[in-house]
Amino acid sequence: MISSEEIAVVDANAAALGVPRKQLMESSGNAVARVVREVADADDSVALVCGRGNNGGDAFVAARFLSAFDVTAHLLGRGATISTDIARENWAALEAADIDAREVRDSASLALEDPDVVVDAMLGTGATGALREPEATAARVINDGDATVVSVDVPSGVDADTGEAAGVAVEADRVVTFHDAKPGLAALDAPVTVADIGIPAAAERVVERGDLLRLSRDPTAHKGDFGEVLVVGGGPYAGAPALAGRATLRAGADLVSVACPAAVADTVQGYDEGLIVEALPGERVAPDHVDALLAAAADADAVVVGPGLGDHDDTTAAVRRFLSSFDGTAVVDADALVAVPAVETAARLLCTPHRGELAAMADGPVDDVEARVETLADRLGATLLTKGPRDVVSDGETTRINRTGTAAMTVGGTGDVLAGVAGALACRLDPLEAAAVAAHATGRAGEAAADGRNGGLVATDLLETLPAALRPPA
Repeated sequence: MISSEEIAVVDANAAALGVPRKQLMESSGNAVARVVREVADADDSVALVCGRGNNGGDAFVAARFLSAFDVTAHLLGRGATISTDIARENWAALEAADIDAREVRDSASLALEDPDVVVDAMLGTGATGALREPEATAARVINDGDATVVSVDVPSGVDADTGEAAGVAVEADRVVTFHDAKPGLAALDAPVTVADIGIPAAAERVVERGDLLRLSRDPTAHKGDFGEVLVVGGGPYAGAPALAGRATLRAGADLVSVACPAAVADTVQGYDEGLIVEALPGERVAPDHVDALLAAAADADAVVVGPGLGDHDDTTAAVRRFLSSFDGTAVVDADALVAVPAVETAARLLCTPHRGELAAMADGPVDDVEARVETLADRLGATLLTKGPRDVVSDGETTRINRTGTAAMTVGGTGDVLAGVAGALACRLDPLEAAAVAAHATGRAGEAAADGRNGGLVATDLLETLPAALRPPA
């Protein structure tokens, strides 16, 4: 079963993997036609009521496969206002093939002429809320008739995730949906056909550009809606927490604080005036700082723990104490990772080890990386993002593979950038999604930054390419 948001991600991932939406639409339309043939007799008339998006495009394709019947396609609106190129192409193909294709410019003029079968292809899984015009009137016309109604993907007016309708909705006799069942369809009193349209399994397993759709920003958003992040790091190193904090800002967090020892606080502040630096007394993070860190973390949507901390025993003890008392979302990186296996915590952990750190956390060699990541994530009750030529992300139940990145990213500091990106995204997404998108976008940023540098990449180069790498596909 797959949600409406997730099917949009998978569809875009399939396109990124080389299966174009046009090909999927052809398969979807063929699947609709097969269901129509199951309910129609040889001399039946079929009316397709089509929206101006890809749901309507599926029906345009279906009309070509139903040429043995008396077929009429009714477009709710003008052909020039069809919203996608591939749907527009398939509408043009109907007209060129002399199939009866009609523009309905006024919903009051919709006349279906008593067909035997009606195909409802007005709105798909992404539509929510009450039907507007002309779809609301069209739904009433369909419901008032005696035809067998086949809905494409979901009955128009029904929420694909909840099965509820906010107003009038098409009363379907059959539903044909694609790739996987949608949660709301279980509530319908109609048989549902799930059609395989050729989306590869990799579209769900491999992190691709479709996953960036999770990052859409509401244009009416206010300051703070995209999260406040606390970075806990520094001591032996000043650059690492600064890099993590700057990457968090570049990845869209609204406010970033860096809690670091006073010995490096001025240096960290000097890297970026956008960082709020909170100085902790002394030269390293220690157990005496934990109460102050917990107080600061209480106002944060996510905490990044580890960049530049070092491995002093006092610092490791402080990390253990902090995590054992923290119940929010924490991205754990670098030297802080050693504390995770032995700590009991209510926090939602997103750990970002490289292969060597994974072996230390697992207390043994790592031969099968995917299997070890899945097992360790399950045992720890955490999400693991294991960095390497292929990043492996798992929460113990679901595993994703990221293939972006470049060998130039072996340079120091890129892991701090990744931790910062993960912290920003963890304010808005669950840990598995945040880890997957962070790995993909940071890898893309690295590829773009490395272009033309002949291996001379430095971690700060990624800060310039991150915003574009995080941009969702159109």
